Order: sequence, then C-alpha cells, then structure tokens
Amino acid sequence: MQDGVAGRLAPLLTRILLGEETAGTGELPVRVRAWDGSSVGPAGAPVFVLRHRRALRRLLWKPGEMGIVRAYVAGELDIEGDLFGALDAVQRVMRSGDEPIRLTGDDKREIVRTAVMLGAVGPEPRPPAEEFTASGRGGEGGPLHAPTDFFLRMFGRGLEHGCGRWDQAVDLAAAQRASLDSVVERLGLFPGARVLDLRAGWGAFARRAVEEGARVVALARTGEQADAIGKARLAGVDVRTGDLDVAGGGPYDAIVGLGGIESLDAIVPRLYGLLAPGGRVLLQQQARRPGPHQARRTFTTSYVFPQDAELHTLGELVGALEDTGLEVRGVSALREHQGRTLRAWAANLRRHWAECAELAGEGRARVWLLYLAASALACESGRVGVHEIEAIRRDRDGRAGATLVEGRAVLSG
Repeated sequence: MQDGVAGRLAPLLTRILLGEETAGTGELPVRVRAWDGSSVGPAGAPVFVLRHRRALRRLLWKPGEMGIVRAYVAGELDIEGDLFGALDAVQRVMRSGDEPIRLTGDDKREIVRTAVMLGAVGPEPRPPAEEFTASGRGGEGGPLHAPTDFFLRMFGRGLEHGCGRWDQAVDLAAAQRASLDSVVERLGLFPGARVLDLRAGWGAFARRAVEEGARVVALARTGEQADAIGKARLAGVDVRTGDLDVAGGGPYDAIVGLGGIESLDAIVPRLYGLLAPGGRVLLQQQARRPGPHQARRTFTTSYVFPQDAELHTLGELVGALEDTGLEVRGVSALREHQGRTLRAWAANLRRHWAECAELAGEGRARVWLLYLAASALACESGRVGVHEIEAIRRDRDGRAGATLVEGRAVLSG
C-alpha cells in the first residue's frame, strides 16, 4: 500500500537519505513503512519501519546519521530484514555523522510543508538516555555497559572479545581459539613468564596464557569482569580492576591488548618502562584510513567511544610505539577477520534478542547491534582497518631474542 503517510513521505525521505546530489537520480534505497501501515520503496529491500511521528521529527532536526541512530536507539524506528543490507544502502548518510545534509531552499520548504501535514512539527526530541552527554558520559555504567550474562550470549561461552582467526575455522569458537593460540605463540610465552593483559575482559586470554605456565596480571574494566575472572579461580592470574595505573611497575615479559588501547598518549609512552629487556608487546588495534580527517560527531563517538577516542592511522600507531624506544617487528592486517567476527557476534545477539534486551535494556541492546553491524561494514569496505602490531624492547646489546629475565622468572615462580 503506497498511499497514506508513506506516499507523502517518499519525496522527503529521498532528500534526507540521498541528499541534494543524488535525490533526483533514483528511488529510495530502502523500503519504508509508516506508522499507519502504508509503505513505499523497492520490493524485497530492507524495511525501515517508522513506528512514531517522533522518528520523522528526529530526521527533520538531524537529517543524516544522528537522526537515524537516535530514532533507532529510542525504538521509534526499526529495521526489518537484512540489517547489514539496510545500513549499507544508506551508507552515504551513515558516513556523514552530525554533518548536515545540504538541502536547497525548495527542499526545505517542501520538507516543512510535509511535516506540518503529517503532524511531525515540534521541538527537537531529547537524545536517548544511552547517548553520551556533553561531558562525555552516558547513563549509569556508560552506553555499552551490560551484565556478564548479556555478553555470554553475544560473545559466546568463552567470552572472547578479541578478533577471531578464520583461516581454517568453521565457527566463532574455533576462530577465537585459533586467535588465542596465535597470540601465545608469537609472544613466546614460557613457564613463569610475567604477562600484563591490558584489556582482560572476562579472562579468555588469561586462561589461555596460564595453560603455558605464564603468570598474568589481568586488568578488568568493570567489577563484573573482575568477578567473572575471580570466580574461575585461575592459578597464576592476578586480576585488578582499573587501567594502567593499577598495573604496577613491572617488569613484564609480555604485554597484550586484544581489545585495543583507547589513548595513545596515556598508554603507549608507558609500555617501554613496563617491559623487561627483550619483552614483547602485541596489540590488536582499529585504525582509520590515512589522509585528511574531519573531527565530527558520529554514532561511534556519541554512543561507543567519547570524542577524544577518535581512531588513529596505522602510521600514527606504529610511530607512537617507536617513539617510546620499542622496535616494531611486525604488522598484520585483520580487517576481514574482524568483519566476520563482528557478524558472528551480531548473529548471536539477534538469536538471543529477547534475553539480551531484558538483561541490558532495549536501548543498550540496540546500540550494540547497530555498533556491530556498522563496524563490520566499515571493516569489509576498508573504511576502517584492524591491525595486529608486534613490538619488542631490545636488550642491552640490541638483541630482539629471548627475554633476559627468563631464568629469573622461572626461579621466582
């Protein structure tokens, strides 16, 4: 049924979703169903469901990524069918962030006339509670905070939160196990080695490291994560809640960050001093494309990471490590592996949607699903890269071989 609200919305939404440059060249990239049941757009396309006039009002005030995101998180807009296909279809809008779409005077007059006709005129709706405030903080625990049972359903039984390795793996569990095995091998862990896990999560890497006889200081970001690691009673694991300030002074034979680091300035300069001579660092880190970069408000900075956690280029990451005195020994591109991992997590979340929404709240569950899908598409298209960076602190003779404290570590174990 193309009459009704949807029929009246079609020209308006075409301008909002496609912008001035392409609005006259084609139809809507998605199908839209309005709150009165009417629909418009290509058959078989993913469906954007406008459940409330407020969703349209958000799009009018923020014609771009932020309008769509706020309406979706608030539950005023839903996406039926292929979520990845829907986001990919409007990717031009999803890349614009808070940057306004350019509209002609005629466009603006037509939009206002249509909005008045549909009863969608009014003040700008307040952002959803899950959005970061101006101070960079969200609601209690932050927009992505959720109980462990939520992540158990999304990440899987092992609660591995790093990038899986899909070369030979047929499922998520196998991919995660292959990744942990690869990290342990390249760090050269040995019985008694002292390891610092910068983002321990729920202890997946710590569990794997102690299988090699390593002793791990695991930095948990939340009390729930610390409790989960503690309940596992892993011999050789010292779990501490907090950031690098609670890591002590070292020396560590290996430092690992499978969830990436949030701040180059706050963390990287301290890694050299924490490593023993010959010690190794391995980071899995997202990176943006090189070139001009306009700082703007986006879904990611508004709901996932605050403004000061913008992605860096690979060159900036490598340069920061080398500036500390570390020697970068290898860089591997993992974006295809990360994209597949993100899709697997999203599939788990959708499979357990009712339980996850009850555990974390509908809004937080929506933020997570949107983040996983948008991040997967960014990896697959190459807009965002994921790299594994290996570095080493050379010993006093400039060697990059086995750590000089290996004997000491074994004796003091």
